[in-house]
Amino acid sequence: MRVAEIFYSIQGESLDVGRPCVLVRLAGCNLRCDYCDTRYAWNDGRMMALDEILEEVAGLGCNLVEVTGGEPLMQVETPLLIKKLLDRGYEVLLETNGSYDISVVDGRCAKIVDIKCPGSGAADQMDLDNLGRLSPRDQLKFVLADRADYEYARDLVKSRVDIRGERILFSPVVERLRPVELAAWILADHLEIRFQLQLHKILWPGRERGI
Repeated sequence: MRVAEIFYSIQGESLDVGRPCVLVRLAGCNLRCDYCDTRYAWNDGRMMALDEILEEVAGLGCNLVEVTGGEPLMQVETPLLIKKLLDRGYEVLLETNGSYDISVVDGRCAKIVDIKCPGSGAADQMDLDNLGRLSPRDQLKFVLADRADYEYARDLVKSRVDIRGERILFSPVVERLRPVELAAWILADHLEIRFQLQLHKILWPGRERGI
């Protein structure tokens, strides 16, 4: 598999925010989102066998593991990596960009599906059938650049999403949308979702890799 980095940090997003976590960031992505903050994972990466990845994860001594990218489901071995981690007793999260069928992933894994809004430039590449494939353990994330993105996500949540609101995450692209504005829109619409900021960017501002 092509791996951009494996590191131990504090989980910065999702319902597990704040928890120590090992992140396995796989290399390669099929999208080029305008606001992407992990462009270094679009290409390259080091080739590692599954057993090498598992050994490196084990050496970091943490039971929570997130497989992320790039886009992890680009690599056909990713479902097997997730299964092997689960079989070894890890709690596993998968963060995926919403363009690949998530049903290939072991049901024990909590999937965080990042549905791209128009401001990303990649909204037309989403597999929106994934909205019907979400299990009660999964999470849905929207990263919002402006009011149009907010309205797109709000309307999608109301019309096509059937998981509990606390598992639906709205985040601002902070360079483009002030967090207080997004909070005001959520409150004005009485939207039952979860507002979140990226904790790792608060803890380690300006640091790009391994956070």
